[in-house]
Amino acid sequence: MDSSIVNLRSKLEIYKAQSGGGNLADCPVRDVIQGISSRWSSLLMMALAEKPYRFGELRRLVPDISQRMLTQTLHDLQRDGYVHRQVFPTKPPSVEYSLTDLGRSMFGALHQLIQWAELNHDAVRSARSVFDAAET
Repeated sequence: MDSSIVNLRSKLEIYKAQSGGGNLADCPVRDVIQGISSRWSSLLMMALAEKPYRFGELRRLVPDISQRMLTQTLHDLQRDGYVHRQVFPTKPPSVEYSLTDLGRSMFGALHQLIQWAELNHDAVRSARSVFDAAET
């Protein structure tokens, strides 16, 4: 194990102290991870890492997502600083979404997790099957 990693107990004490004592509601790890772990965020981040997309292009690229959920997820990613929304003064107005510098820096770590998930998906599914069979 990397000696530069602080143990969980120490980290939790630091988070509690930073939040004014005793409360982990403002835990920076949970706060940031929650924003990128929604059902659609990782797929949209993958798309925007390739190139900027217009709303309709994203809607066609991820056909399972509803228009409302696409709007909400893009809004949330924009709020967290990962996505930039640019409106072009055309008739009708067109909107393009792209990753910000913060979004690109976060995507590096997310990309590693995505690759790990692709490589280990079968093993995870197998482990779930074994667990579920033992539970019944």
